[in-house]
Formats: sequence, structure tokens, C-alpha cells
Amino acid sequence: MSTSAGVTAPTAVAPDPDAARSGSRALFAVCAATLLVLVNYTAPVAVLPQTARSLGAGLTTQTWLINAITLGLAATLLVAGSLGDDFGRRRIFRAGLALLAVSTVGAAVAPDSGTFVAARVVQGAASAAILAAGLGLLGHAFRTHHGRSHATARWASMLGAGIAVGPLASAVLTALGSWRWLYLVLAVLSAVLAVFGGRLLAESRAERTARVDVAGVLTLGAGLALLLVAVTAGRTGWVRPAVLIPLVLGVLLVAAFVAVEARGRAPMLDLALFRRPDFRTATLGAFLTGLAALGPSTVLPTLVQRLIGVSALGAAGLAFLWAGASFVVSNQMRHLGARVAPTRQLALGFLLTAAGYLAMLGYADAHSWVRTVPGLLISGAGSGLLNAALARMAVTSVPADRVAMGSGANNTARYVGSALGVAASITAASSLLPAGQTGGFSAHGADAVLLLGAVVALLGTAATVGRRRVAAPVPAAG
Repeated sequence: MSTSAGVTAPTAVAPDPDAARSGSRALFAVCAATLLVLVNYTAPVAVLPQTARSLGAGLTTQTWLINAITLGLAATLLVAGSLGDDFGRRRIFRAGLALLAVSTVGAAVAPDSGTFVAARVVQGAASAAILAAGLGLLGHAFRTHHGRSHATARWASMLGAGIAVGPLASAVLTALGSWRWLYLVLAVLSAVLAVFGGRLLAESRAERTARVDVAGVLTLGAGLALLLVAVTAGRTGWVRPAVLIPLVLGVLLVAAFVAVEARGRAPMLDLALFRRPDFRTATLGAFLTGLAALGPSTVLPTLVQRLIGVSALGAAGLAFLWAGASFVVSNQMRHLGARVAPTRQLALGFLLTAAGYLAMLGYADAHSWVRTVPGLLISGAGSGLLNAALARMAVTSVPADRVAMGSGANNTARYVGSALGVAASITAASSLLPAGQTGGFSAHGADAVLLLGAVVALLGTAATVGRRRVAAPVPAAG
């Protein structure tokens, strides 16, 4: 049996108690690690002003305090997925957890912003190994349509849970003592999970000769890193050499990566996957999700602190509303996901994201955090739908021996979009300043962030609906 996208559906098999227990153990280990990754990812969001003051970071450097981990993620996700498929997903998963523990200690003890940013980049690479290999492990452990819908919905709900817990835990520990405390806690938990969590997992890898795509690793990693450097530096002007040089070099290296993958015998990214409609939709959807959902929502807690005077704990509470709604909706999709096409989930998720942003317009000008609450709940629900749909499509839109590659490609697109979204949101928020003001954020800039996110989300809805219409069969005449 095959799906409309040309992907072979998993064959129905009789229930196997041992397989069920193995799948449950894998789901627990992967979900726990994913939760740690997202808590760590969002740790600076609600305490950015306090972290920046402690490290002596200016406005441009503050962008890097948030975006450094995204740089590490985006540059290494495809690499991690390919290594997992070739050398063992459990091996890469556990190595990622060990590296996350070490790099998180580095972030906790960082004496200055440069050291902190470097540690966060390494955290991103470690997180890439966990996310790509983890979703690949779930794709291997769950072979049925219902099983994969259940497992990927659970995995997606951890994205929302981590985004909810991270800012809140960071704000609480900062109020009690220091923003550094959360990183120490996360380092210990990562080390424990690296030692004991790996025992819950069965090794899996592709049935082919393992080889490292060195040219692909170098061209993609360096190309994405330079592009993100250029976009982040572009906040203060796009025609400066510090922006143009990395931008041009990044484009050339990404083009070289495409050429390398097209000719390679064991490519890190099989370009033939883009012939699959579901893979194209999932990749574009992930990019637009990062750009529209993750970018503005990451900057929002800092804006409500700076423009309205909300405390770090209050800003974390607002982030909790958004991420909590995402968690609830993603978790419910384990029951409904098998009955709702993922492209429908994507379209509705983008639509709710746009509606939520539009509902928040004017909150900064009115000096009212209450006005953000309905919009946060609506856009959070949209994010939950997007996460569940993308996690499912990441493993079902590729062959069984490419599940980690599919995860790596999907998450690469998501976090490249997120990095661009954060940089664009900070640029928009610091524009439209009142006369005489030369730094910081403005109420009109806060609205510009919301409008930008809404427009991109509506483009995502249009792209997804347009894809479904093109793919729909044409009825016979008469």
C-alpha cells in the first residue's frame, strides 16, 4: 500500500509485547532528551536583560546570546542526521547528550559574552545530534501508521513543554540567585541521561557502508554559519563589508554544497528526496515555522520587559502561556493526528499563528500585557499543530533508512528559519524609533514584529493549501 505522496506506508503487523516495551522505552528516552534540549534552547529568553548585564553584552551581542545556539543547530543538524543513519542513531544520540552536558557547564561559568556565545554554539551542535538522531530512533522503533502518529505527536509536545519550562525555570532561578543556576542543573540532567538513557534504546542504522560526506559537512556547515553571521550583523546595515563578505561567501558555499550532494555517491542530503511532494512541503513548512512562529515568540518576552516593564518572571509566564498551548495541542494530536492529514494541520497551524499575532497588535502602545494573552493562546495552539504535523512528516516523507536524514533536513530548515526570524524580529523591534531615540525598542517596532510574523504565517497557509490543490487528482470529464 502507498500514500498519495508516493511514500510506502508501514505494513500492518501483529502486536508484539517486546516491541511495544522497546518502543515505550525509546519514546521516554527521546522525549526526555528533547525536553532538555528545548529547556536549554529557551533558557535566555526571559532573562536576556539580566544575562546581558552580567556578561557586558550590547544590543547586537544580545542577538547572539539568543541566536548562537540556533547557529550550532542549523549548521550541524543535517550532519548529525547523516552520521546517525550511517554510524548508529543511538551512538550519535548519546554523544550529543554528553557534549550537551559539557558545553552547558561552559555556559554556566562563562566570564564574558564571547565565551557564553561559543558555549551556546557547541550546545547547538549537541542539540542537533539529539534531535536528529532522536527522531530517527522513533522512526525506527515505531513502524505502523498509528504508532508513528502517536510517537511523533508526543515528541512534538516536548518542543512546546520545553519552551514553556525553559523561560519559567530560568526566571525563577534568576530571582532566587543567578541565571547561571539553570545551566548547572541542565548539565547534570544531560549527563545522567547520557549514561542511563542510552540503555533504554536499541541501536539502529542504515543497511549500507558507512562513510562521512566530508565535503558536504564542510560546505554546508561553513555556508550556513556565514549566512547566519551576515543576517545577524545586518541589523545595523546591509552594505557594510562585515555583512556583505560573509553573505556572499555563505551563498557560494551553500551552492557548492548542492553541487557536492548532486554528484556524491553517499550524500549527506539525498537531493532526490525533493522529488517527493511531502518532503518538499515538510521542508518549506519547517522553514516558515521557524521564521513565523519561533522568531517573534522568542523576542516577545524581552519586548514586554523593555516596553511594558514586566518582570522576568512575568515575561516567562507569558511565554509559558504560548508554549503551554502548543504542548496541549501537540499532545492531543496523538489521538487525532492519524485521522487528520498533516498538510491540513500545517495550513490551520499557520492560520492560527497569524490570527494570534494580529490579536496582539497594539499591546505595547497600550502598555498592557493582558492584551497579549488571547493572541498567545491562539498562536501557541497554531504552533502545536505545526510541530505535530512537521514531526510526523519528517519521518513519513522519507524511506525507512533515511529517517534521521529526514529529521535533520526538517529541523535544519526550522532552525535556519528561526535564526532569520529572531534577527528580523530584533531589527523590526529596534526600528521606527521616536525622534531622538538612538537605541532600544519601540512600540511601533513591536507591532512590526507581529505584522511580519503574521504575513509569513499567511504565506505558509497559502503555500500549503496551494500544494494540496496542485496535488489533488483531477476528476474525469463527464
